[in-house]
This record gives sequence, C-alpha cells and structure tokens, in this order.
Amino acid sequence: MVSGKSDRIFNTLVYILLAAVAALSIFPLLYVISMSLTPYSEVIKNGGFVVIPRNISFEAYHRILTDPALGRSMLITVLVTTAGTTINMILTTLAAYPLSRRNLPGRTFFLLFIVITMLFNGGLIPTYLVVRSLGMLDTIWSLIVPGAIATFNVLIMKSFFESLPEELFESARMDGAKEFRILWQIVIPLSIPSMMTVGLFYMVGHWNSFFSAVLYITDTHLHPLQVVIRNMLLLTQSNELQAEVTVPTAAMQMAAVIAGSLPIIVVYPFIQKHFTKGMLLGAIKG
Repeated sequence: MVSGKSDRIFNTLVYILLAAVAALSIFPLLYVISMSLTPYSEVIKNGGFVVIPRNISFEAYHRILTDPALGRSMLITVLVTTAGTTINMILTTLAAYPLSRRNLPGRTFFLLFIVITMLFNGGLIPTYLVVRSLGMLDTIWSLIVPGAIATFNVLIMKSFFESLPEELFESARMDGAKEFRILWQIVIPLSIPSMMTVGLFYMVGHWNSFFSAVLYITDTHLHPLQVVIRNMLLLTQSNELQAEVTVPTAAMQMAAVIAGSLPIIVVYPFIQKHFTKGMLLGAIKG
C-alpha cells in the first residue's frame, strides 16, 4: 500500500507525540534512579538536581539496606502480602463461585446485598471500632482482615465463572462430582488468568498498604514497608547541614522509593501474560 504525503506527515506527528509521552513517562523514573545513585558532592555541585550523574555511588542503598527498620518492615510486608493475598483469593473464589451459579436460591438477593456495599459502607470510625473490639489493634491481622474480600474482585471472578461452558458442569455432575470437586478440579484450572489478575490486584494493594498501618498500628516494630519509607521520606532538610552527613537526603529518599517498588517491578513481568489475558477475558466475557 502506497502512502501519500499527508499520511507520512500524520504518522510523523503520531511518532513525535508518542515519543513525547514516552519521555514524560520515563523521566520521573530516570530522575528517581539517578538521584539515588548520585554522590553527595555532585548533588551539591548541581544545586540538588541531577538527571544523569557523572559518578555513581551506592552509599544510599547501603544505608537503606543495612537499616534494621527497613529489613524488619520488609519481612512484615512480605508476610502481610503473602497471607493476605492467600486469604483474599480463598474467600473471593468461595464467594464468586456460588454467585455464578444461576440456580443458587436467593442469588439476586445475595448479589444485591454484596453490590450495595460498593455504594455504602460503615465508614472509617465504625471500622476502627470493629477492629478494636476484635482485639486486632497493633497486630498484622488489622492489615489483613478488614480487607479480606473486595466486592469488585468478587464480581470479576463471578463474571469469569459464568463465562465457562455450562456443559462442563453438567458432565461433571453426571459423573458424580460434587460442587467442591467441580470448583477445585475444573473451575480453578480454567480460571488461572482471571485469578492471577485478581491476585495481582490484591498483592499490590497489600504491598502498598499504608493508611491501615497508620490507623491501626502504633507499635513501630510492626510498621510495614510503606510506613517506614514514609518516615525516611520525611527526613528533614536540616540533616544535610550536619557535618558528618555524606549521603544526601534526596538520595536516601529515592533509594527508599526504589527499595519499596523493586519487588513488585520484579514480580510483574512473570505474571504479565496472565494479567493481560485475564483483563481481556473479563472485558469480552464479563
């Protein structure tokens, strides 16, 4: 196909626009990485703003990674993310599967009962009172139980289960399989893309959990990673004026941001295929 002059001009403008958007998207990440690797002397020399450092220093990462508070908070966050996502997926699957069966007695009532929680909820103070009454303050369960199941994710899973061929369920029942066996041996293996997508939503939510920790946990030894990083980000500018400071505050802050984001960045490429497939299936069949 021969393209005319107007098509070439249009394509050139599109490429320029896409390049500009890509540059705007990459620049913040580049700035964060560069500042975390910039030596103190170069930061001072450039007035505190460096995009591409001439020299590289890993001192900020050494300070961050040898900080006992960060290591402890990392373990707590991994524990909360692992346990929380496992509980999330179990409860979400067990709630979505029966709701996807059209012969469930009272299905419409239960669906309405669940959906209405998306519009109205108890609010911050009642939720806090419930957590306190259950004795979960200053425990990691306060970071898991209040968000044990998300209505939106239940509806995503329900829609995917409904899209499975009904013949599969009928043939399994004719072979004598009960509902739990159908769920475990047929539905779940066929729902891996959808479950990976929902699991990623839950996992990222737990990893970035901040407000719940600030609200429910006062013991600093139980603070998750995001709270500890927030504390690092709040390092006062006066620290830089101290004579013994050799690592700029900005480098410490950016290194903390990288340390907090890197695990999710590393994990995401391994589940990207399932995530994309799950989103497309949900969009087409939901």
